[in-house]
Amino acid sequence: MNPFLARLHRGASSIFNRRAAFSIALTICVFGNVDTSQAERNDPQSVVSPIDEANPLVGTASLDKQSLIGNAPPPGEPLYTGMTSPGAHLPQSTTEAAPVNINVDLSYPTGVATSYAYNRPAMIGFTGGGGSTYGGRAEPMIMPVVGDWTMPPDYTPSYYDKASEKASPGYYAVDLASFHTRVELTTTQWTSLMRFTFPASHRANVVINLRRPGGDVEVVDDRTIRGVSSNRRAQDGSDGPWFVAEFSRPFTAFGTFRANHEHEGFGIGDQDVQADRRSVSGSYAGAYVTFDTQAGEQVLVKIAHGHSAQEAEQRLRAEDPGWDFARVHAQARDAWAKLLDRIGVSGGTPKQRMLFYSTLYQAFASPRLVARKGEHFVDTNGHDQIASYNRYGPVPFWDTGRNQIVLLMLLEPKVLQDIMHSELDRARERGYMDTSFHGDHAVFLYDGAWQRGIPFDYADVYTYLRKNATDPNGPRGYLDEYMKNGWIADIVPPGNPSPPYAGGKAGVATTLEYAWDDHALADVARRLGKTDDAHMFLRRAANYRNVFDPSVGFMRGRTGDGKWISPFDPGEPYYNFMMKEASGWSTLWLVPHDVRGLINLLGGDDAFNAKLDAFFSTPYHPKGICRDCTGMIGQYVQGNQPDQQAAYLYAWSGQPWKTQALVRRILDELYGSDASGYGFPGMDDQGSTSSWYVLSAMGFYPADPSSPDYILGSPIFDRVRLHMGNGKIFEVVARNNSAQNMYIQSATLNGKPWNKPWFSHADIANGGTWVFTMGPEPNKAWGADIHDAPPSMSTSELIH
Repeated sequence: MNPFLARLHRGASSIFNRRAAFSIALTICVFGNVDTSQAERNDPQSVVSPIDEANPLVGTASLDKQSLIGNAPPPGEPLYTGMTSPGAHLPQSTTEAAPVNINVDLSYPTGVATSYAYNRPAMIGFTGGGGSTYGGRAEPMIMPVVGDWTMPPDYTPSYYDKASEKASPGYYAVDLASFHTRVELTTTQWTSLMRFTFPASHRANVVINLRRPGGDVEVVDDRTIRGVSSNRRAQDGSDGPWFVAEFSRPFTAFGTFRANHEHEGFGIGDQDVQADRRSVSGSYAGAYVTFDTQAGEQVLVKIAHGHSAQEAEQRLRAEDPGWDFARVHAQARDAWAKLLDRIGVSGGTPKQRMLFYSTLYQAFASPRLVARKGEHFVDTNGHDQIASYNRYGPVPFWDTGRNQIVLLMLLEPKVLQDIMHSELDRARERGYMDTSFHGDHAVFLYDGAWQRGIPFDYADVYTYLRKNATDPNGPRGYLDEYMKNGWIADIVPPGNPSPPYAGGKAGVATTLEYAWDDHALADVARRLGKTDDAHMFLRRAANYRNVFDPSVGFMRGRTGDGKWISPFDPGEPYYNFMMKEASGWSTLWLVPHDVRGLINLLGGDDAFNAKLDAFFSTPYHPKGICRDCTGMIGQYVQGNQPDQQAAYLYAWSGQPWKTQALVRRILDELYGSDASGYGFPGMDDQGSTSSWYVLSAMGFYPADPSSPDYILGSPIFDRVRLHMGNGKIFEVVARNNSAQNMYIQSATLNGKPWNKPWFSHADIANGGTWVFTMGPEPNKAWGADIHDAPPSMSTSELIH
């Protein structure tokens, strides 16, 4: 037994012994405190509707076991959570009513600007929209304060009672212990509604302010405040820079304030606060209003944004004309229930069901709806337009382009078509297709949709996909170098960079990602009858081989003269030098379009399996600290995108049973295994890490979203019933399923025996039923025939 399997055997045996069960060889799942009794799994009393299973607090915490964290975070920084928000919003909405316990204005940058982390003990405010996808810069800030208050950015905080904190889709509530005030939040598509339940006080205040860039704020009358942000992000945002906030009852006193940064004061400047002044301009411009309240008396405030004050007010009147908090909450709940009910699961444990529906909820964080059909929006050139379809914001392709778009293809193909239209129209406006952060993955959306039978004008979009891939002036960085050499070099600074050096061109990772893009482009070109283009892009899809160094067995950076960069340690992570937020170990597997070709580079199936075993078992002990590298199993990083397909690669090399065990372990250890039960392995990245959980928990995963193929894993539920967007029903049944019985013994699809460790979308396009018989030991014969491996570029007809 090799060391990898021996370690897995020891880990599993110790756990099962504690449960007075037999020791199981070759298993790698660690069950922690999960109760796996069959009685619990099948208890009808435990059946809860999907909407009540979902908990938006999932993703707001970080893992807390050092063995799963690696060596993150860097000194002086917090450990990454999923950076999700527990606030109230509708599916893919730009508007969110959210709690804020992170003061971004007084924080050092760590990843992205996010508004909330579960372990923060004090609340500084709430927001009702007007922010980016992560919400950290949303404005205005709104805070109920009883008694004295201080001017932002020195917000008056309140400790809050964690036991009182409740979050469900479309609703959030918390008790502010310092002010004896309860806060409740809900939302419509374009408005947020907040309800404050105050104690008896003559000084029940609500403080509203813009962020540091400031703007203009005006107290319009004794119920209404409006303002406009000077923040460029707000002006460019889909919901607009203007806001209108209306209260349910008149306030008894008011005033306005701003910050004066011309004088240093004690460190952040001076404050300018004036009672009865109606308008103010400047940094942190805001207003305070005061109510005289009896114990338990409620004050409601509703907020809307727009590209003008008139648009914000129109949205407020159209979507939230009254003050019926229960009605608005019920409507938000119903919207989420319709979506979450699309997938029904039974079996599993309560925690697994909670995590499943919570991650399904978080998976619909993006892309954001910009305008419904018939509504006004501002395009990328600043022109006012009327939407002829539901217009969505950009897809974060480097993140959700790997998995969440496939979830949309399965569940909401009509929504996906609108997303595809939105991306095409933005390309028409800008001249190029959107990219996201790194790589050029828009083609995954279109190729994957086409291969799943979703209608679209693919010839039109190909014009822009091809332009991205062939125009050096476009968004693909270093494209001229890539086209000339077949790889992208990195520049080694004097003395060699210390990991995780943030400079550089990420030459290895960029080459691999472009090659992956080119393979998908070759398929689109072939389908359009553009044979010359298809062959050109297919040749480029093999460029990944140009950064593989056989002397070390890893993808490795090269300098401009073609020499391998030295020294080279595959265990060291880099942000942009050779790799992208990853180590050489993680980056090695970034060839999902040609896994067979990678197997050949590594020396064949046995050598590939040994390398993959080592990947999941070699301890992670780098000198450099990569804040994105968390959620660890050996060198594997579940908390970031580059290697999230790696556990499924055994399907190509004849050992799919290792995939089955690894997927179970990742689902169990790297989601919700912390003390709160809400921890994520790393940033969710607008639904990406959540989508991994959803798909893997159902028992399959798209290792390459541009292909129509799904790799089989190990379903954690006894039954999954998925209502596909085309009206068909797709079911996954796992018989004799339990935490111990993680291995597929046999399988049938629609009653016919199935021995391949993968299936294609065509196999389930009209619905279908998988039946897996599960067992405690691997069936090493099932799915192991190399001739049954998933397709790869190196084995496809197109390349010959």
